[in-house]
Amino acid sequence: MLNKKEIRDLIEGKDLIENYINLEKQLTPNGVDLTVAKLSTFLKAGSLDFSNDERIIPEGEEVVLEKKNPEDKYGWWSLVPGSYKIKTNEIINLPNNLTALAFSRTSILRMGCFSSHGVWDAGFSGKGEFLLSVQNPAGVKIKENARIAQLVFFRVEKTTEYKGIHKHLT
Repeated sequence: MLNKKEIRDLIEGKDLIENYINLEKQLTPNGVDLTVAKLSTFLKAGSLDFSNDERIIPEGEEVVLEKKNPEDKYGWWSLVPGSYKIKTNEIINLPNNLTALAFSRTSILRMGCFSSHGVWDAGFSGKGEFLLSVQNPAGVKIKENARIAQLVFFRVEKTTEYKGIHKHLT
């Protein structure tokens, strides 16, 4: 697992992460916090098959931000229990010798919510998308650009090339 210095060096020298909000706040001892850019509900069912020839990623409807005061710079999402798609602000540019795993931040877990993530394959480049599950019966409020998940990085012994369909998600 990479440490804070190694991650910072890759950000500054190799653009490992772009479009972050505040690097000093987002860097952790062994990772980087990802922030919420967009939040969507699911409108239709998805489809998944072995070959991905019949895969359907369902479209969503963006949840509207609400500002407490008109002069506020950022708004809030008021979420009822359910499932939501999160899109991050950050663009992750994994070289062919790094992979990453994301985890829910403990603060969101303490609020009765969790995020679910797939593996970030070596060579992936794009914005993160993952699932937020709100289990708290009273719901939760999340502010625009909130830190919601932590991404940690691991070196792979042999370099590889990413062949997924989600390369360069923006």
